[in-house]
Parts: sequence; structure tokens; C-alpha cells
Amino acid sequence: MTVPLSGVALAEHQAVFQALTEAGFTDLWSSEVNGADAFTPLALAAAWTPGMRLGTAIAPVYTRGPGLLAMTAAAMADAAPGRFQLGIGASSPVVVGDWNAVDFTEPYARSRDVLRFLKAALAGEVVDHEYDTFTLRRFRLERPPATPPPVLLAALRPRMLRLAAAEADGVILNWLAAGDVPTALAETKSAGPEFEVAARIFVCPTEDAGYARNVGRRLIAAYLTVPAYAAFHRWLGRTEMLTPMWQAWSTGDRKGALAAIPDSLVDDLIVHGSPAECRAKVRSYAAAGITVPVMALLPTPALESGGAPTLIKTLTELGSPTLN
Repeated sequence: MTVPLSGVALAEHQAVFQALTEAGFTDLWSSEVNGADAFTPLALAAAWTPGMRLGTAIAPVYTRGPGLLAMTAAAMADAAPGRFQLGIGASSPVVVGDWNAVDFTEPYARSRDVLRFLKAALAGEVVDHEYDTFTLRRFRLERPPATPPPVLLAALRPRMLRLAAAEADGVILNWLAAGDVPTALAETKSAGPEFEVAARIFVCPTEDAGYARNVGRRLIAAYLTVPAYAAFHRWLGRTEMLTPMWQAWSTGDRKGALAAIPDSLVDDLIVHGSPAECRAKVRSYAAAGITVPVMALLPTPALESGGAPTLIKTLTELGSPTLN
């Protein structure tokens, strides 16, 4: 499950983590956009849920210096030995440039260089190297983790997918349908048998399809107009389907852009329905090759009005040992 959950204070997440454990969830994965940072929720989870695996999906490669990113990852690995996985990625021009005042340049090269640096630094090596996108002099972790965490790379298109297969311990996918998974994984065939494949899957547990599709349309319009995701879906073969939305969005017609998104696309990219239906749809991602299907819980009227008891009930209904 993606944490933290919306509408619940971090200080109150211990009960949420316990409910997820009891429901059969095995992993807690964070994200980093403009809410909580990627590491604080996991630090709490490391103390409150000693059996859970933890991961970031993702920590951007631009918004922390390479040394600070290595120190933060090492501290998490020290707090949760053998249970933490570091997911990194390029993020987006908005997050990196508009919100963090860092130039979003050469995302492939920056991701590659940070990945190579982290693999060396987390292994306890002295890093004194001139990479293509930055230079480090004599950096060495004072507290290298006894168990270096696996490093996963967020990837969308072939070049980054192949980099993940060649040099990372796994790949993180996002904004794809279960039917798209084989297309993405065809680019990672060179990876070893221990290669992890994580994917964030947006889940709106309601049988009100109209409500779920409205939520889904807003998310799709916000994300699939970002250049990297637009290029990703062109590669997946959705140019004709998404061109009306892109054209309306480019002219500032937000309502027109939302209206141009077909129900079929929302149903492919957003899991919705009863908890049992949601579980079945998430299992279809696992059947397609996802080894770590990470639900991201979207709001529903029941969740927004029902408070903590409804949230805990929903998590219990969504959980299933068959997802392990």
C-alpha cells in the first residue's frame, strides 16, 4: 500500500499500519510529490511495523544532493535492516524545477549517474568520480548499512527500462494497465531472476463507476499531459485515443480535456469496483509480471465521510494473502 494515507495525520498512522499488517499487506511504499517526503512515513513504519517491507517510489534524483540521498537511504536501511528498498527516478519538471528550483536537465543521464553512485556508496565504497552530470570528491558513508538496500529505478520507455535491467536491482512502473505490463517488461529481459518489478496501481474502492471515473479522469488529465507520461502512452500505442485530450489541454480547455478521456481508458488505468473486484484487478497485474503491486488508495465518498473506522474496514476488505 502507498503511504501515508490521505486524511490521516502521520502521528495516527500506527493504527493504519497495524490494520494493513492484519489485512495481509506485506509492503509499505511511499511517494514524494508535494505531500509528505518519501522517508519520514517509512521511518515511522520501521519502528511501528517490524515485519513490513518498506520502499520509496520514488525519491527524485535531483532534489537531494547525491551524498544526502545516500545518507538518507543508509539511515533507513539501518533502521529497517533487510526490509528497505530505495526507489529512485527522474520525477518531473514541475516537481524538480518549479517546486525545488533545480534544473531538470538530462534526466536519463542524471538517473544513471545517481544510480551508479548509490550502488557504490551504499556498498561502503569511497566515491571519487567525475560523472557526466556531477562530480564527487572522496565521499564515503560514515555509517554504511550492514545490508545495502536494493536500488530500484523508475522507468517508462525502452532506454530507461533497459538501464534498470542492466544496472538496478529492480524497476518501478507507473500509470499503466495490466495489459501494458508485457510491453514494458519486454525491455527488461536481460535482468536476473531476483529483479523486482514494482508498479503503483491506483485503486478507487467504490461500486459507483461514475464517481470513480470522474476521479480517474482528473488524475489522468493531470499526469498524462506531463511530457514523459505522454511519450510513454504514445509508445504504448494510445496516440489516437489521447490526442483529443492533449489538444484540449494545450488550448486551456480543461473541461474539454476531461470529457475527451474515454471510459475504457479510465477503466484500464484506474482499478475500481467492490473490494473483491479491486483485488481481482490487482491480481491481474501480478499475473502479468508485477512482483510488487503497490496499491494507491483513492478517495471515495464513504472514505471521506466515514472516518477511521471506514478506512480500517476498507483496508481489511482490500487485503488478501493471495496478493503476497
